[in-house]
Amino acid sequence: MALVEEIKRGQVVRSLAGHDKGDFQTVLEVLPPYALVCDGKRRPLLRPKRKKLSHLAPTATVLPEESLKTNRQIRSALRPFREQAQR
Repeated sequence: MALVEEIKRGQVVRSLAGHDKGDFQTVLEVLPPYALVCDGKRRPLLRPKRKKLSHLAPTATVLPEESLKTNRQIRSALRPFREQAQR
């Protein structure tokens, strides 16, 4: 259960399993053994995805609370991660 301490609200994570494998998302809420994640596009704030914590790879980045208010802000905060992954 060490992952629970690592993953917190606002953290940028990469999906390790499922249809969204390899995609970057941000954590909205941690409800062990799950986390609610969204990316602002396929998974907007009003329809977050419930993912198992073991299927998420946390990054060192935690988005500030003001970046989690709208889907547009979330998309723009995650854009550098997507661009880096495409290179």
